[in-house]
Amino acid sequence: MTDPKPRGRFIPFRKSDLIAMCRDAGLVPNKAETHFHNFHRLLGALLHFEYHQLLESLKDAYAPFNPDADTRPLKPLDREALLTHQKSFVHQMNTLLDAANFEPITDADLKEALAEESLFKIRLAVDFDDFEEVLFFRRGEHLQQETLVSFAGLKKTPMTFTNYDRVVVYIKFKEEAYFKAAGRKDLPYQPGATLIKLFQNVPKADLEMLFPNSEVRMKTIDKLIIGVPAAVSGVVVVVSKLGASLALVGGLVAFWLGLRDTAVEINQKHLVALGLGMAALGGFLFKQISKFKNRKLRFMKALSENLYFKNLDNNAGVFHHLIDAAEEEEFKEALLAYLFLAQSANGLTRRQLDEAVESWLEKDWDCAIDFEVADALAKLARWGLLQHHGDRLEVLPLAEANAKLDHTWDNFFTYHQPPTP
Repeated sequence: MTDPKPRGRFIPFRKSDLIAMCRDAGLVPNKAETHFHNFHRLLGALLHFEYHQLLESLKDAYAPFNPDADTRPLKPLDREALLTHQKSFVHQMNTLLDAANFEPITDADLKEALAEESLFKIRLAVDFDDFEEVLFFRRGEHLQQETLVSFAGLKKTPMTFTNYDRVVVYIKFKEEAYFKAAGRKDLPYQPGATLIKLFQNVPKADLEMLFPNSEVRMKTIDKLIIGVPAAVSGVVVVVSKLGASLALVGGLVAFWLGLRDTAVEINQKHLVALGLGMAALGGFLFKQISKFKNRKLRFMKALSENLYFKNLDNNAGVFHHLIDAAEEEEFKEALLAYLFLAQSANGLTRRQLDEAVESWLEKDWDCAIDFEVADALAKLARWGLLQHHGDRLEVLPLAEANAKLDHTWDNFFTYHQPPTP
């Protein structure tokens, strides 16, 4: 039986917890505990150093577009240089998100999400023409149930929806010339800026609320709730407050146009009544407009409060979250691949390793994932820990593996050279 949806690659356990899980499962022999302690420390240190380099490179590539920067550039960049920075940034960002086991949200997924009814009963409008590039990524997906309350708590509707644990939004706005041509000023965002946002616990049906240019729109039912009573009340006000005065004014206009033979006299009393009626009508219209604005403000408040608790970080700050997530995922994949190969007497094929890790996580920990076996093996091979015997794979013993990792660590910098005899 196949899963209704593809499994995600994310391993939903902390690095230290996974180490404890492996110990409890007997994947680490008691006599090798000291070697294993050194092994996972070296493994974590190597990955931390490698991803620190990626972090610095990302910050350099993003610097010309960072709307939150508080530093001054040495010199302005021309369009060609900006495009080079943009391409470099997008490439590195995609590399980082893939390493952190985020999955892209395709255009089809996004259109499907925008077509679904919002859980917060708020209608949002998004002008996609404002964007030069839009990328969405998510990690962790599960079905969640909520009860929607309406009609002052009289109606309760249970709903099941798809929820994303983490969502990264990357948006590049069009340049200033586009907004000037459209006559748009006082924008809440900077034209040409590249925005990056990280959110948590986002319903799939509410992805549109993550766009920085989304605007609240009144739904038809909300317009009817305000409009129908307003129309009825308006008729009552006009008839009760202005009926007699408007009849006199209508008779006077008819006399001027020759449609009536009898002249109409309007005295001061009639003018006062007309003035009071017009004031009452003006007050009524102001009250209805205020009701409309207040209802829209309540929707905007609900949207802002919802985003407040879902937003984790913005722009360059997102890099630190993602770097940490990528380090953890890379560590967990390499650790599992190494330990499962090390505890096998005759080695494993790539497929056997993949199935062994996935089966252990699913049966022992109720965690169904798609283990990234190719990426895990690539890391072990890069550090010289992997050995091939036909289609079967083995790894170096822990003591030898530590020596290999220590050699890699020692040779990150080779500035000190022994004196020549």
